[in-house]
Amino acid sequence: MAAERDGFVLDFADFGNSPFNFTKEKVSGKTIVYSTTNGTGIIRLASSAFMTVIGSFLNIGALTKWLIKQDNDVLLLCAGWKKRFNIEDTVCAGAIADMLMRSNRYTTNCDSTSASIDLWSLASPDLPGYIEKAAQRTRLRDKNLDDCIEFCLTSDFTDKIPVMKNGALVADI
Repeated sequence: MAAERDGFVLDFADFGNSPFNFTKEKVSGKTIVYSTTNGTGIIRLASSAFMTVIGSFLNIGALTKWLIKQDNDVLLLCAGWKKRFNIEDTVCAGAIADMLMRSNRYTTNCDSTSASIDLWSLASPDLPGYIEKAAQRTRLRDKNLDDCIEFCLTSDFTDKIPVMKNGALVADI
C-alpha cells in the first residue's frame, strides 16, 4: 500500500510517493494500491477517456514515441497541486507537447498548450534551476522530502508506460 497526503506517508501505508520507495526488491511481482494527493484525482477524472496513460520526464521519450504511434488526439492533464496550476507538471506537459509538435503529426490551437511549451522553453536550459522556483520544491524542502526532485527530472529513465486497463495501471511496454 502506497499512500500520501501533502507529501506525508499515511499511517496505514507501507510507503508514500517517493520513487525511491518503488525499488525492484520491494515491488517486483506485487500489486500496489496507490493513492496520492493530486495524481489519484486526475487519473479518476481521465478515466472516461478513450485511453489513459501516465507520463513524466522519467518516461518522456518512450511516451512521446508511443503517443505518436497511436495516431489519436492527445489531451495532456496535469495533476497540479490541490486542483491548482503548478510549474513542474506544466513544464513537463510543455516538453511532451513540444516533442509531439516537432513530430509534425500534431498541431494545436490551444493557449494552454502554447503556454506550456513556452514555459518548457524557458525551463529546459536549466531544468533543476528553473524548478527551484516551484512552490512544490519549497513545500518538499520544508518537510525534508525533496531528495527525489533531481531524480524525477531525469529524462528517459525508463521506457515503461503505465496504461489504465480495467481500472488498474499496467505497464504497456
